[in-house]
Amino acid sequence: MSEEKSTKIASPEPVVSETMPTVLSFDVEEHHRIEAAAGIEVDRSLREDYRRRMASTTGWILDRLAAREIRATFFVVGQVAEDDPGLVRAIADAGHEVASHGWDHRRIVAMTRDAFREDLRTSKDALQQAAGVAVVGYRAPTFSLVRRTAWALDIMADLGFLYDSSIYPVRHDRYGIPEAPRGPFVAEGERVEILEIPPATIRLGRVNIPVGGGGYFRLLPGPIFRSALSLSRRDPRSGATMLYFHPWEFDPDQPRLPLNRAGRFRTYVGIHQTRSRLERLMTGRRFMRAVDLAMHLDERRDRLPRFRPGHGPGTPHSPR
Repeated sequence: MSEEKSTKIASPEPVVSETMPTVLSFDVEEHHRIEAAAGIEVDRSLREDYRRRMASTTGWILDRLAAREIRATFFVVGQVAEDDPGLVRAIADAGHEVASHGWDHRRIVAMTRDAFREDLRTSKDALQQAAGVAVVGYRAPTFSLVRRTAWALDIMADLGFLYDSSIYPVRHDRYGIPEAPRGPFVAEGERVEILEIPPATIRLGRVNIPVGGGGYFRLLPGPIFRSALSLSRRDPRSGATMLYFHPWEFDPDQPRLPLNRAGRFRTYVGIHQTRSRLERLMTGRRFMRAVDLAMHLDERRDRLPRFRPGHGPGTPHSPR
């Protein structure tokens, strides 16, 4: 594949403007890579089964999106591109964005700066070769871009990424920077800056409530989840609504991992209802790819709030 082809950025689609833009995204990794399973030994045959099931379920998602003419963003683990480049190519050929979810789903907090740079570079190269288009978006596994890993922003910018979607403006035992803006903002690193598109939240009192997807999508009753999304879409402070899901969340018959009680609840609650819920969520709504929103925002970044994730608690400061 020529270098010119592998670095071509797909043409942007128009931004939906009648309400706050909504991005539909999927984090593509095998089920055994989830953070709740860290430290659990998974034998080769089960890993291969999870890989096959991931590809099959991603195909189901692609079919559902095609039926509704929806374009989405897929944050894909780099090793998936190495093991199954045809799956990554199918995502890109269907008009969806292929973005990076790291090389092997390691959290940033588990890496040095040099290790993260290599992880990100390797994943980007593998995904671009498989997809045939440029990869300009990144999402850290388990939203592990937190205050102590804010140095990662500079590395993303150095490697040519346009935007990041790793900072969750909530309090959580595994991730989050609750003081970060709830909508798109300019994240300032130590030397450079990058656009940030956080997952969706709603504001209740002084607390940000996560409603972007994942476990919250499975846990909350369907009407409450959809009402929360409607609130997010109408809230001018949110700026955009970023939703995220995982293919394994739509595979209710997959073999269960031997997780502890909390891990089992977080991972499998509501999983038997997710396919029908996703169908209802996609019906009658318009979505866009994260790259299209980012390109739109990049032209107006001087109007966005600015925030320094690595500078301790505080409030966002105004655009320059």
